[in-house]
Amino acid sequence: MPMPETTNDVPQDFETLKAVILERKAQLPKRLKQVAAYSLDNPDEIAFGTAASIATSADVQPSTLVRFAQHFGFEGFSSLQQIFRARLRERTPGYEERLKALRQNDHNNLESGSIFNGFVAAAHRSLENIATSVDPHSFERAVDILAKANTIYLIAKRRSYPISSYMAYAFGKLKVKYQHVGTAAGIDDDMLAMANREDAAFAVSFSPYASESANQARLLANRKVPVVSLTDSAFSPLAESSKVWFELVEADHAGFRSLSASMAFAMALTVAIAEKRRRIAEGE
Repeated sequence: MPMPETTNDVPQDFETLKAVILERKAQLPKRLKQVAAYSLDNPDEIAFGTAASIATSADVQPSTLVRFAQHFGFEGFSSLQQIFRARLRERTPGYEERLKALRQNDHNNLESGSIFNGFVAAAHRSLENIATSVDPHSFERAVDILAKANTIYLIAKRRSYPISSYMAYAFGKLKVKYQHVGTAAGIDDDMLAMANREDAAFAVSFSPYASESANQARLLANRKVPVVSLTDSAFSPLAESSKVWFELVEADHAGFRSLSASMAFAMALTVAIAEKRRRIAEGE
Protein backbone atom coordinates (compact mmCIF):
# COMPACT_ATOMS: atom_id res chain seq x y z
CA MET A 1 0.00 0.00 0.00
CA PRO A 2 1.56 3.37 -0.98
CA MET A 3 2.43 5.85 1.75
CA PRO A 4 0.47 9.12 1.87
CA GLU A 5 2.00 11.99 -0.02
CA THR A 6 4.09 14.24 2.20
CA THR A 7 5.78 17.55 1.77
CA ASN A 8 8.86 19.19 3.18
CA ASP A 9 6.99 22.48 3.35
CA VAL A 10 5.06 21.77 6.54
CA PRO A 11 2.50 24.53 7.30
CA GLN A 12 3.57 26.55 10.32
CA ASP A 13 0.27 28.33 11.08
CA PHE A 14 -3.43 27.76 10.68
CA GLU A 15 -3.99 30.11 7.74
CA THR A 16 -1.22 28.45 5.73
CA LEU A 17 -2.53 25.00 6.57
CA LYS A 18 -6.05 26.01 5.55
CA ALA A 19 -4.78 27.38 2.24
CA VAL A 20 -2.89 24.15 1.50
CA ILE A 21 -5.91 22.01 2.42
CA LEU A 22 -8.16 24.01 0.10
CA GLU A 23 -5.59 23.88 -2.68
CA ARG A 24 -5.34 20.09 -2.53
CA LYS A 25 -8.84 19.09 -1.46
CA ALA A 26 -9.94 18.03 -4.96
CA GLN A 27 -7.10 15.49 -5.13
CA LEU A 28 -7.59 14.05 -1.64
CA PRO A 29 -8.87 10.48 -1.23
CA LYS A 30 -12.46 10.28 0.01
CA ARG A 31 -11.70 9.75 3.70
CA LEU A 32 -8.97 12.40 3.82
CA LYS A 33 -11.35 14.82 2.11
CA GLN A 34 -13.87 14.00 4.82
CA VAL A 35 -11.33 14.90 7.51
CA ALA A 36 -10.37 18.07 5.64
CA ALA A 37 -13.97 19.26 5.52
CA TYR A 38 -14.50 18.45 9.18
CA SER A 39 -11.29 20.17 10.28
CA LEU A 40 -12.11 23.43 8.46
CA ASP A 41 -15.70 23.46 9.65
CA ASN A 42 -14.84 22.52 13.25
CA PRO A 43 -11.35 23.86 14.04
CA ASP A 44 -12.12 24.21 17.76
CA GLU A 45 -13.07 20.54 17.92
CA ILE A 46 -9.75 19.59 16.33
CA ALA A 47 -7.93 21.71 18.91
CA PHE A 48 -9.80 20.44 21.98
CA GLY A 49 -10.71 16.86 21.10
CA THR A 50 -8.88 13.57 21.38
CA ALA A 51 -8.06 11.51 18.31
CA ALA A 52 -10.83 9.08 19.29
CA SER A 53 -13.52 11.75 19.80
CA ILE A 54 -12.57 13.62 16.62
CA ALA A 55 -12.56 10.42 14.58
CA THR A 56 -16.04 9.59 15.89
CA SER A 57 -17.38 13.06 15.06
CA ALA A 58 -15.81 13.03 11.59
CA ASP A 59 -17.02 9.45 11.00
CA VAL A 60 -13.54 8.08 10.21
CA GLN A 61 -11.02 5.79 11.87
CA PRO A 62 -8.33 7.35 14.16
CA SER A 63 -5.72 6.04 11.74
CA THR A 64 -7.26 8.27 9.05
CA LEU A 65 -6.41 11.31 11.17
CA VAL A 66 -2.78 10.20 11.23
CA ARG A 67 -2.80 9.70 7.46
CA PHE A 68 -4.34 13.12 7.01
CA ALA A 69 -1.62 14.77 9.15
CA GLN A 70 1.16 12.91 7.34
CA HIS A 71 -0.28 13.89 3.96
CA PHE A 72 0.51 17.50 4.84
CA GLY A 73 3.99 16.75 6.16
CA PHE A 74 3.34 16.35 9.89
CA GLU A 75 4.86 13.48 11.85
CA GLY A 76 1.52 12.59 13.37
CA PHE A 77 -1.89 13.92 14.30
CA SER A 78 -0.71 15.53 17.53
CA SER A 79 1.74 17.71 15.56
CA LEU A 80 -1.04 18.93 13.30
CA GLN A 81 -3.28 19.49 16.32
CA GLN A 82 -0.76 22.01 17.67
CA ILE A 83 -1.53 24.25 14.68
CA PHE A 84 -5.21 24.30 15.65
CA ARG A 85 -4.37 24.99 19.29
CA ALA A 86 -2.08 27.86 18.31
CA ARG A 87 -5.01 29.33 16.35
CA LEU A 88 -7.04 29.47 19.57
CA ARG A 89 -4.31 31.42 21.30
CA GLU A 90 -4.00 33.89 18.43
CA ARG A 91 -7.61 34.38 17.39
CA THR A 92 -9.93 37.23 18.31
CA PRO A 93 -9.46 38.25 21.96
CA GLY A 94 -12.24 38.09 24.55
CA TYR A 95 -14.20 41.18 25.51
CA GLU A 96 -12.25 41.76 28.72
CA GLU A 97 -9.02 41.71 26.69
CA ARG A 98 -10.54 44.14 24.21
CA LEU A 99 -11.47 46.59 26.96
CA LYS A 100 -7.92 46.30 28.30
CA ALA A 101 -6.55 47.07 24.82
CA LEU A 102 -8.94 50.00 24.59
CA ARG A 103 -7.58 51.44 27.82
CA GLN A 104 -4.00 50.96 26.64
CA ASN A 105 -4.67 52.51 23.25
CA ASP A 106 -6.27 55.55 24.82
CA HIS A 107 -3.59 55.83 27.51
CA ASN A 108 -6.11 54.99 30.21
CA ASN A 109 -8.42 57.71 28.92
CA LEU A 110 -11.85 56.10 28.58
CA GLU A 111 -13.81 59.25 27.89
CA SER A 112 -16.91 58.48 25.86
CA GLY A 113 -15.92 60.92 23.12
CA SER A 114 -12.66 59.07 22.53
CA ILE A 115 -14.44 55.71 22.23
CA PHE A 116 -17.06 57.22 19.92
CA ASN A 117 -14.42 58.74 17.63
CA GLY A 118 -12.56 55.43 17.48
CA PHE A 119 -15.63 53.54 16.29
CA VAL A 120 -16.57 56.24 13.80
CA ALA A 121 -13.06 56.07 12.34
CA ALA A 122 -13.28 52.27 12.10
CA ALA A 123 -16.64 52.57 10.35
CA HIS A 124 -15.14 55.01 7.83
CA ARG A 125 -12.32 52.57 7.06
CA SER A 126 -14.77 49.70 6.59
CA LEU A 127 -16.94 51.70 4.21
CA GLU A 128 -13.93 52.86 2.21
CA ASN A 129 -12.77 49.26 1.87
CA ILE A 130 -16.10 47.90 0.69
CA ALA A 131 -16.51 50.72 -1.82
CA THR A 132 -13.49 49.40 -3.72
CA SER A 133 -13.65 45.68 -2.98
CA VAL A 134 -17.14 44.74 -4.22
CA ASP A 135 -17.06 43.82 -7.90
CA PRO A 136 -20.07 45.42 -9.66
CA HIS A 137 -20.51 42.45 -12.00
CA SER A 138 -20.56 40.00 -9.09
CA PHE A 139 -23.03 42.21 -7.25
CA GLU A 140 -25.30 42.30 -10.31
CA ARG A 141 -25.10 38.51 -10.62
CA ALA A 142 -26.00 38.10 -6.94
CA VAL A 143 -28.98 40.44 -7.35
CA ASP A 144 -30.10 38.49 -10.41
CA ILE A 145 -29.95 35.14 -8.59
CA LEU A 146 -31.84 36.37 -5.53
CA ALA A 147 -34.38 38.50 -7.42
CA LYS A 148 -35.46 35.51 -9.53
CA ALA A 149 -35.95 33.28 -6.49
CA ASN A 150 -39.43 32.34 -5.40
CA THR A 151 -38.35 32.44 -1.74
CA ILE A 152 -35.11 33.83 -0.31
CA TYR A 153 -33.77 31.92 2.70
CA LEU A 154 -31.76 34.13 5.07
CA ILE A 155 -29.03 32.31 7.02
CA ALA A 156 -26.96 33.95 9.77
CA LYS A 157 -25.98 33.32 13.38
CA ARG A 158 -24.29 35.16 16.25
CA ARG A 159 -22.63 38.45 15.17
CA SER A 160 -24.04 38.10 11.66
CA TYR A 161 -27.64 37.70 12.82
CA PRO A 162 -28.50 41.45 12.84
CA ILE A 163 -27.73 41.55 9.11
CA SER A 164 -30.26 38.85 8.23
CA SER A 165 -32.72 40.31 10.74
CA TYR A 166 -32.60 43.70 9.02
CA MET A 167 -33.01 42.08 5.60
CA ALA A 168 -36.03 40.12 6.84
CA TYR A 169 -37.62 43.36 8.06
CA ALA A 170 -36.88 45.16 4.78
CA PHE A 171 -38.04 42.27 2.59
CA GLY A 172 -41.33 42.24 4.50
CA LYS A 173 -41.83 45.94 3.82
CA LEU A 174 -40.83 45.50 0.17
CA LYS A 175 -43.12 42.47 -0.23
CA VAL A 176 -40.30 40.08 -1.17
CA LYS A 177 -41.01 36.51 -0.09
CA TYR A 178 -38.42 35.20 2.39
CA GLN A 179 -37.79 32.73 5.19
CA HIS A 180 -35.60 33.80 8.09
CA VAL A 181 -33.73 30.68 9.19
CA GLY A 182 -33.19 30.54 12.95
CA THR A 183 -36.52 29.92 14.61
CA ALA A 184 -37.22 29.80 18.34
CA ALA A 185 -39.23 26.65 17.70
CA GLY A 186 -36.11 24.87 16.43
CA ILE A 187 -37.60 23.88 13.06
CA ASP A 188 -34.74 25.09 10.86
CA ASP A 189 -34.28 21.67 9.24
CA ASP A 190 -37.99 21.46 8.40
CA MET A 191 -37.91 24.98 6.96
CA LEU A 192 -34.85 24.26 4.81
CA ALA A 193 -36.40 21.00 3.60
CA MET A 194 -39.00 23.08 1.75
CA ALA A 195 -36.37 24.90 -0.34
CA ASN A 196 -36.02 23.89 -3.99
CA ARG A 197 -34.21 24.99 -7.14
CA GLU A 198 -36.69 27.81 -7.67
CA ASP A 199 -35.53 29.38 -4.40
CA ALA A 200 -32.21 30.88 -3.31
CA ALA A 201 -30.36 31.64 -0.09
CA PHE A 202 -28.29 34.48 1.31
CA ALA A 203 -25.85 33.39 4.02
CA VAL A 204 -23.60 35.49 6.26
CA SER A 205 -20.80 34.33 8.54
CA PHE A 206 -17.56 35.88 9.76
CA SER A 207 -14.59 34.29 11.50
CA PRO A 208 -14.84 32.36 13.76
CA TYR A 209 -17.43 30.90 11.43
CA ALA A 210 -20.75 29.56 12.67
CA SER A 211 -20.64 25.88 11.78
CA GLU A 212 -24.46 25.72 11.69
CA SER A 213 -24.61 28.43 9.02
CA ALA A 214 -21.93 26.67 6.96
CA ASN A 215 -23.77 23.35 7.22
CA GLN A 216 -27.09 24.92 6.22
CA ALA A 217 -25.54 26.65 3.21
CA ARG A 218 -23.85 23.40 2.18
CA LEU A 219 -27.12 21.49 2.56
CA LEU A 220 -28.94 23.89 0.24
CA ALA A 221 -26.10 23.95 -2.30
CA ASN A 222 -26.08 20.15 -2.42
CA ARG A 223 -29.78 20.30 -3.26
CA LYS A 224 -29.05 22.72 -6.12
CA VAL A 225 -30.47 25.75 -4.30
CA PRO A 226 -28.22 28.67 -5.34
CA VAL A 227 -26.45 30.37 -2.43
CA VAL A 228 -25.07 33.91 -2.27
CA SER A 229 -22.90 34.70 0.73
CA LEU A 230 -21.14 37.48 2.60
CA THR A 231 -18.04 36.46 4.53
CA ASP A 232 -14.53 37.65 5.34
CA SER A 233 -12.13 35.23 3.65
CA ALA A 234 -11.66 33.11 0.56
CA PHE A 235 -11.14 30.23 3.00
CA SER A 236 -14.54 30.68 4.62
CA PRO A 237 -16.62 27.49 4.54
CA LEU A 238 -19.39 29.55 2.92
CA ALA A 239 -17.29 30.29 -0.16
CA GLU A 240 -17.27 26.73 -1.47
CA SER A 241 -21.07 26.47 -1.19
CA SER A 242 -21.83 29.74 -2.95
CA LYS A 243 -22.60 30.66 -6.55
CA VAL A 244 -21.43 34.18 -5.68
CA TRP A 245 -19.67 35.28 -2.51
CA PHE A 246 -18.33 38.59 -1.26
CA GLU A 247 -15.33 39.15 0.99
CA LEU A 248 -15.75 41.94 3.51
CA VAL A 249 -13.43 42.58 6.44
CA GLU A 250 -14.71 45.12 8.93
CA ALA A 251 -12.13 47.45 10.50
CA ASP A 252 -11.99 47.28 14.29
CA HIS A 253 -11.39 49.60 17.21
CA ALA A 254 -9.39 47.89 19.98
CA GLY A 255 -10.58 44.50 18.74
CA PHE A 256 -14.27 45.44 18.61
CA ARG A 257 -15.78 45.11 15.15
CA SER A 258 -18.94 46.87 14.07
CA LEU A 259 -21.21 45.93 11.17
CA SER A 260 -21.06 49.29 9.38
CA ALA A 261 -19.99 48.05 5.95
CA SER A 262 -21.91 44.78 6.27
CA MET A 263 -25.16 46.62 6.95
CA ALA A 264 -24.52 49.01 4.06
CA PHE A 265 -23.98 46.01 1.79
CA ALA A 266 -27.14 44.31 3.08
CA MET A 267 -29.21 47.46 2.55
CA ALA A 268 -27.93 47.88 -1.01
CA LEU A 269 -28.51 44.21 -1.82
CA THR A 270 -32.03 44.20 -0.37
CA VAL A 271 -33.18 47.29 -2.24
CA ALA A 272 -31.51 46.16 -5.48
CA ILE A 273 -33.31 42.81 -5.27
CA ALA A 274 -36.68 44.51 -4.76
CA GLU A 275 -36.06 46.85 -7.70
CA LYS A 276 -34.97 43.97 -9.92
CA ARG A 277 -38.11 42.02 -9.05
CA ARG A 278 -40.25 45.05 -9.91
CA ARG A 279 -38.59 45.34 -13.31
CA ILE A 280 -39.03 41.62 -13.98
CA ALA A 281 -42.71 41.81 -13.00
CA GLU A 282 -43.29 44.79 -15.27
CA GLY A 283 -41.40 43.20 -18.16
CA GLU A 284 -38.69 45.86 -18.33
